[in-house]
Amino acid sequence: MCDRSMLLDRDPARAFMPYPAVSVPHAARGPLSGLTFAAKDLFDVEGYPTSAGSPHMLAMSGIKSRTAPIVQTLLDSGARFVGKTITDELAFSMSGKNAHFGTPVNGGAPDRIPGGSSSGSAAAVSNGLCDVALGTDTGGSVRAPASHCGLFGIRPTHGRVSLELCHDLAPSFDTCGYFTRDAATFVRVGKVVLGEDPAPLPPKPRVLLARDAFALLQGQVREALAPALRRVGSVLGEPQEADAATEGFSVLYWAMRYIQSREAWAVDGPMIERFHPPLGPGVADRFAFSKGVSDAQVAEAQVIRAAFRKRFEALLGGDAVLVLPTMPDVAPLLSESDEALNDYRNNALNLLCLSVLSGLPQVSIPLASRLGAPLGLSIMGPAGSDLSLVELARCIAETGAS
Repeated sequence: MCDRSMLLDRDPARAFMPYPAVSVPHAARGPLSGLTFAAKDLFDVEGYPTSAGSPHMLAMSGIKSRTAPIVQTLLDSGARFVGKTITDELAFSMSGKNAHFGTPVNGGAPDRIPGGSSSGSAAAVSNGLCDVALGTDTGGSVRAPASHCGLFGIRPTHGRVSLELCHDLAPSFDTCGYFTRDAATFVRVGKVVLGEDPAPLPPKPRVLLARDAFALLQGQVREALAPALRRVGSVLGEPQEADAATEGFSVLYWAMRYIQSREAWAVDGPMIERFHPPLGPGVADRFAFSKGVSDAQVAEAQVIRAAFRKRFEALLGGDAVLVLPTMPDVAPLLSESDEALNDYRNNALNLLCLSVLSGLPQVSIPLASRLGAPLGLSIMGPAGSDLSLVELARCIAETGAS
């Protein structure tokens, strides 16, 4: 069992919420014995409050008497809990900057943003403060910081991993993912968190290259990813080019944004309207936008999502892997303006929306770098192929570029 002395006594990455240390028992033996883990401060853990990145929510929280099932799964598998990590306010951001609790340090590029909203989890792992950390990915909040911080990260098939006792953002998009620094741990944790695949990939899957996604990148970013693509080809074979967003990325972006905004307002709007808590830059703007989304906009977005999902699932079938950039570039500098960060976020959502709208799993692999900062490459697969993707990620990462 854990005791107080086992929790972290220092946090140079400013990744953790400064809660008093509370013992969290874990199994003496299990498949994750010897590993330490953290949980994004959206997940309830017995003995701790849950802030959701908001001082107001922290004040309302009280000490939780139950632990989220996915956290308990890690504890029951022998992993040792070391703390709750900072999240962007109400999980409605992608910069990693929390106006109330600060900005965790990007372990892969300390002068750059860590990416959010699972910023603290990514910072904790990338700075070596724990072996694995749970995050959530609604619009990209595991995949973005994984790419920015040089980590393995997964957004699972929607609904694959329990989000019980976790604060929602947009339930039809919300997923629970995790980060690790190395491929072996990524697989080891995946076997526990994901379980066996209901629809595993075949031994030799078809490989598709999302040419329209790569076309969104600047030339220098494509050049930086070229060696990683060669590495993927050496493992999976030469990919066939395909367009992932025949509807147009802008169409998909707005469909995702309208649905996410409507759901986010349904979750947090009543609290905001009643208490008027001070919201940080960007977050306040997004909730103001959310409040104004119309029924007609949501209805049209739902039609677009349904059609896209049907087409995209047919593209991958049950046997294909889609290769695409995780993010449009390396993480922006901490010194960038809020306006520049918002522009970057909107550009990133063009890439990130494919997994969100389809509900299909995506893994970001730390295969590249540019300007001295990490840059991820992603693989997507059919629904239920999550562990297959995790294992493919290990094969790719452990194979030298050709």
